Amino acid sequence: MAILEFQYQSLLMITPLLVVWYLASRRGKKPPEPTIWPVLGMLPAVLLNLRRIHDYATEVLTACGGTYRFLGPWFFNIDMLFTSDPANIHHVFSRNFSNYPKGPEFRKIFDVLGEGIFGADFELWEIHRRTTMAELKHTDFNAYLERTVWDKVDTGLFPILDQFSGGNHLDLQDVFQRFAFDNICKFVLDYDPCTLRTGLPFFPYEKAFSTLAEPLLRRHILPEWMWKLQRWLDVGDERTIAKAKAAFDDFIYSHITFSLSSDNKRSVLDAFEKVYREKKSVVINGTLKSFIKDTSLSLMFAGRDTTSTCLTWLFWLIGQNPTVEAKILEEMEAELGVKSKWRPFSEEESHKLVYLHGALCESLRLFPPVALEHKAPVSPDILPSGHYLPRNGKLIISFYSVGRMESVWGKDCLEFKPERWISPSGKIKHEPSYKFPAFNAGPRTCLGKEMAFVQMKMVAAAILYGYKVRLREGHKVSPRDSIILHAREGLKVLLSKRN
Repeated sequence: MAILEFQYQSLLMITPLLVVWYLASRRGKKPPEPTIWPVLGMLPAVLLNLRRIHDYATEVLTACGGTYRFLGPWFFNIDMLFTSDPANIHHVFSRNFSNYPKGPEFRKIFDVLGEGIFGADFELWEIHRRTTMAELKHTDFNAYLERTVWDKVDTGLFPILDQFSGGNHLDLQDVFQRFAFDNICKFVLDYDPCTLRTGLPFFPYEKAFSTLAEPLLRRHILPEWMWKLQRWLDVGDERTIAKAKAAFDDFIYSHITFSLSSDNKRSVLDAFEKVYREKKSVVINGTLKSFIKDTSLSLMFAGRDTTSTCLTWLFWLIGQNPTVEAKILEEMEAELGVKSKWRPFSEEESHKLVYLHGALCESLRLFPPVALEHKAPVSPDILPSGHYLPRNGKLIISFYSVGRMESVWGKDCLEFKPERWISPSGKIKHEPSYKFPAFNAGPRTCLGKEMAFVQMKMVAAAILYGYKVRLREGHKVSPRDSIILHAREGLKVLLSKRN
């Protein structure tokens, strides 16, 4: 009893002290600037907002002028600097690019990507970039892209849309992910896995991309020893990552083995095989198969998630803005002449769809496929905002927040307005990548940007012309708390054919 009475008395004494300390610590702070608690740091605020972490980070960044320092529990050693300031982004991704390689910390977190372009630095990154760019600029590439996309629209997309038209709800996010996955596999592996087929069967290697997104975000937040302990115990997020990696390996190794032994090789794998044989002793570790697997996986990540995520949010935004849908249809009729009958259009013709391009840019601004990026300087640095970063200090750049900052995009920053991307002359308005980093920024800007826009215009135009898409009533759509901004519960819609 004496012990219980002592504990009770102690609690009565400590509670008022904590309240006084909390009120004092809040003085001069604007909500929702997080409180720094004794021992725990800012962790309680993160835990309270774990299901809306990107929006919470945006609120804090807005309150703090675009940059703030997150202080974790003292025993976790996870202090980091968050920013959405375009000046800081320009500094890190362009002006002081050489001081911010991906680095060993990034490669630890994203170890599943191996030596692919996402985690590569210096000469290896240059090799990846140069080789990939050569393939995308090949004289036959545009014709190949058109043929591949329209074939998948005819044989995969339309049959699924027809099957669900006037009937059950369809998850468009799932459809877009399958569509993009089939297309990027065809480009990289010269193999179409046909995951977009009637019945929408489950394919573990295709869904493995989605299951990785949340565990990889939590690796940014948790101390390294904690997630490495999970890996050793084979539990939790690390078990999920291990299963996804095994699914990737089984799928990709089986197809690159066939492709590399074939006399009729696709140029992508052939080009990287040549690079491996020329540069192995200089910059590339591991076997030929592991290098090709890592290369393929990085390209597949980019090809699947960029287009499918943008299209998902585009149709969610259009579903709430019928005037935008009407303007896109008017533009298609005027520029493509498809008023009475649908026809596929070329890559060159896609550039005429300016308003649709603006709508896609708005989707990417509000919901960038990659929500954040991790950087660490090789040498100590002072950002344009005045914040100091020590050597190897962790910097998190929130691409999600940049597109939602009133100081960057104006008072209407949360509105879906394709018109903001159209100049008075009717052309697409260019915005610098440090203000619009949906495709990254600086020298690491996504090489497949134009390829993605062409593919997305073809898919969006084909669906909007042939079908009325309505959001399912009562279906709540919000971004997942993950590296990739997938919709948490998918995008459930009702389809009906247009007359």
